[in-house]
Amino acid sequence: MEKELRVIISGGGTGGHIFPAVSIANAIRAKYPEAKILFVGAEGRMEMQRVPQAGYEIKGLPIQGFDRKNPLKNIKVLYKIWKSQRMAKTIIREFQPQVAVGVGGYASGPTLNKAAAMGIPCLIQEQNSYAGVTNKLLAKKAAKICVAYEGMERFFPQEKIIMTGNPVRQQLLDCKLTREEAIKTFGLDPAKKTILIVGGSLGARTVNESVLQHLEDIRKSGVQVVWQTGKYYYGEMLKHLNNHEEMPMLKPTDFIADMGAAYRAADLVISRAGASSISEFCLLGTPVILVPSPNVAEDHQTKNAMALVNKQAALYVKDAEAREKLIPLALETVNDAARLASLSENILKLALPNSADIIADEVVKLAHNA
Repeated sequence: MEKELRVIISGGGTGGHIFPAVSIANAIRAKYPEAKILFVGAEGRMEMQRVPQAGYEIKGLPIQGFDRKNPLKNIKVLYKIWKSQRMAKTIIREFQPQVAVGVGGYASGPTLNKAAAMGIPCLIQEQNSYAGVTNKLLAKKAAKICVAYEGMERFFPQEKIIMTGNPVRQQLLDCKLTREEAIKTFGLDPAKKTILIVGGSLGARTVNESVLQHLEDIRKSGVQVVWQTGKYYYGEMLKHLNNHEEMPMLKPTDFIADMGAAYRAADLVISRAGASSISEFCLLGTPVILVPSPNVAEDHQTKNAMALVNKQAALYVKDAEAREKLIPLALETVNDAARLASLSENILKLALPNSADIIADEVVKLAHNA
């Protein structure tokens, strides 16, 4: 580019928004090392820590979501939205971006609204198969809308949509360990089938309780399990295990730092159905049982899961039925080589590689035309 590339990226709230945002920034930097990239997030949300850890500057807005249970509290929320709009305008005026990128989450609303009003082209990236409220509201103002699922013209103007997939954490794709080496990093036996259970960084109570209810089944199965309980539940889970006879085949941990090794070790994964996780499973060809969280807006995790289940690319257990059905299904599936091979083959067909690069190219095009 002739002039310096300046990009604002806004959004966050969960890892599912932050991982793609950082991946897009990294892809832009790889193409244009001198690019100036500024993130705008919501104060008190996880992006305020994760983005600086990834090496980028971030500014926080005081925005938060509406309180549906206590409507009177929304007077304060409305004030914070107004204040965030003013702060976003100041940030944009001072930074002078040529393009603004929104990845979903509270902060992307005021940031992209103001950017569009100031004549700056906007690109939004929708991770889920069911569009989020913020992105639906921003769609009219966006020049391009990058999506990961078919059928998104239900929510967005068809002519703006680009099928790119979701950017994933590069370190997962860069893992060079063999399955045997990966299993040994967890102190387990490469000769045995291995299940990986992940409920997100904070954990998932339903998934954890499903394990506790079937400890004896796991012990007798000959299968070994790497179990990320999440930091919030780790102490509680250890107390339960201490009251049970020793289980060397079960490896509980609060957090797995090297998810590349964990995925490589696993013959089967049990996971929530967040969009970023699903994109990772598709790229890695991971056989997976999805347990969608019921605690997300408009039940979008179930819609994400069914997009795979309908193509025989994943198995699915309802959260309400998980305590009874999840572990028995997992133990049965991990010993069914034909089913594992079929799940892996079908989920690989849904992979959309190079997502971050494709989105970065679209960002640069918009900046170039600004």
